[in-house]
Amino acid sequence: MTIAGWTPPPWPARVPLAGRHARLEPLTAAHVPGLDAAHREDAQGAMWRYLPVGPFEAEAGYAAWVEAARILPDPLHYAVRMRDGRLGGTLSLMRITPQAGTIEVGWVTFAPRLQRTVEATEAIYLLMKWAFEAGYRRFEWKCDAANLGSRRAAQRFGLSYEGIFRQAAVVKGRNRDTAWLAAIDGEWPALEAAFEAWLNPDNFGADGRQRTSLATLTGSILVQRDPALSYRHPPGERSA
Repeated sequence: MTIAGWTPPPWPARVPLAGRHARLEPLTAAHVPGLDAAHREDAQGAMWRYLPVGPFEAEAGYAAWVEAARILPDPLHYAVRMRDGRLGGTLSLMRITPQAGTIEVGWVTFAPRLQRTVEATEAIYLLMKWAFEAGYRRFEWKCDAANLGSRRAAQRFGLSYEGIFRQAAVVKGRNRDTAWLAAIDGEWPALEAAFEAWLNPDNFGADGRQRTSLATLTGSILVQRDPALSYRHPPGERSA
């Protein structure tokens, strides 16, 4: 089927993306001290469990990884700067395929200070917004199928479950089955409205707790729910 009026979108430029609460900055060596300090909050190294690298025993090891990663066009890594100016983690645009109009978010390493915050949600929203407004047709999220937290997060963000690729990789000596989730451009207007409604300051009380969960706002947009997940909504995110 011919796609009327569609042309391949541009490659993402290495420029910051800013929202109300979070700012995504293309990863540089200058981010290393702040990010390493944030990572030290995760004493067990849990945020690295499903990634092929980390945790790093010393800042020098992380600095070496950043030096190699920051110059790559794909993945394009961003540091997440929080509203208070501190760095809270990283994420990337990856498997960037303009000719197909597909792009993926990945390499998500959010330190405890960033987890379950408005900034964390807005960081994902900023990448999704850029991708669809640039003309990408499909925004993907893939993760180790054993990582139920990641699968739950993807569904909260409005990405529909698409299935499991069995024995897709070996990571740190372990088998990885890969869960696939995605949103497509036809779903974007409703997703954008859901994110904007959730991020609206009126959605948070004086105690910083959300009034309406993002999962409530995106649930009706999902084409398929992940059968592995329970849909009891987790406690609300904090606004700071």
